[in-house]
Amino acid sequence: MLYSGMALSYPTIIPGLRSPFDQVNGLVYFGRMLDKIRLAAAGRLPEGWQPMRGTTVKGTLDGRCCAFLHIDYAALEAETLKGGSDEDLLAWAFLNGRQPSEEEIEVWNAFMTKRGWRDAGTQRLNERLAEIGLPPGTVQTMFEFIDLDEGRRQAGPRGLSGG
Repeated sequence: MLYSGMALSYPTIIPGLRSPFDQVNGLVYFGRMLDKIRLAAAGRLPEGWQPMRGTTVKGTLDGRCCAFLHIDYAALEAETLKGGSDEDLLAWAFLNGRQPSEEEIEVWNAFMTKRGWRDAGTQRLNERLAEIGLPPGTVQTMFEFIDLDEGRRQAGPRGLSGG
């Protein structure tokens, strides 16, 4: 089990932090990882989120993204803080790691957007829901949880409403 160490206030609104569903050149999550790097450098990412950035803790979404691209998180962080667009940084990642095929990106996107739904991540998803006082099944995936926790989705009396 991963311990997040994150604040339990709900929703957690962090201006400038995009949804994990948002894509950079067709790749989910990468842009969110860049946002966290930039926000941390600007002192605008909650302190409790710091331990879960990068690849220090096994199984983080940042770690999965870096492993998929075969890049070092610290090197990506240094490159991100030099400036440049998200697209430029993804091109840097492809050059310094690997450039996945369209099919590999499709598989990555499907895996990431469904993480927590009937897989090894389900228990952690339910733990995170409990941390903010919501029952299992409120959302089905970790990406949906992130959007719920950060105010982009609303929990309704019958699960999710809005979007």
